[in-house]
Amino acid sequence: MAMLSIENLNCFYGNVQALWDIEMSVDEGEVVALLGANGAGKTTLLNALTGVIKPASGNVGFLGGSLNGLSPDDIVGRGISYLPEGGRLFPEMTIRENLEMGAYTRGNWKRRKAIMERVFELLPKLKERQKQLARTMSGGERQMLAMGRALMSEPKLLLLDELSYGLAPIIVTEVFHIVEMLRDQGITVMLVEQNVHQSLEIASRAYVLENGRIVLDGESAELLENDYIRKAYMGM
Repeated sequence: MAMLSIENLNCFYGNVQALWDIEMSVDEGEVVALLGANGAGKTTLLNALTGVIKPASGNVGFLGGSLNGLSPDDIVGRGISYLPEGGRLFPEMTIRENLEMGAYTRGNWKRRKAIMERVFELLPKLKERQKQLARTMSGGERQMLAMGRALMSEPKLLLLDELSYGLAPIIVTEVFHIVEMLRDQGITVMLVEQNVHQSLEIASRAYVLENGRIVLDGESAELLENDYIRKAYMGM
């Protein structure tokens, strides 16, 4: 049974339909990429998965139960953590304080110090500078802090939205390497990205979303060789 299963999902903004009959699954321990251009509906899908918007129809299943109708905090409590595009940190708080904010959910506050030490093992730069204000960090550092905060709830499934957006190529490589490390530690990841090539390099499977519809899916190795993907998304 898949950890996450999305069945016949339709979403609207007012009278405008944004997602059409979405069918997806994510198995435990894998990285699955959701690819598409800006405006394709990727963030809308994440908002539906996290309870920010309510689907008009369809079902979102997680670990054998349904997430339909649950509030965002209930969904976090079930074990899903969401890193939104841009990170949305608290700029006037320190690195440590931002991390602590991620531990308010799922009853993790009492164990926040132990959880934070595990985050520091993965992201040692954060430990070295934990008293630094978030607003003084570089773009890549802020993205790493946002990732660390998302991990403070000890998620079973981590949703990453446009992880590489606005980052220099060398930093993009670094943050994707962190995703590989998370995968190797058994954390399941859904990676929502415009950076098609690097996403397919680390994901086992991928779905391509265009105009609110899944138009293509398959094993990452196959999609890397797909003529349409190479022409439309990789400029080849």
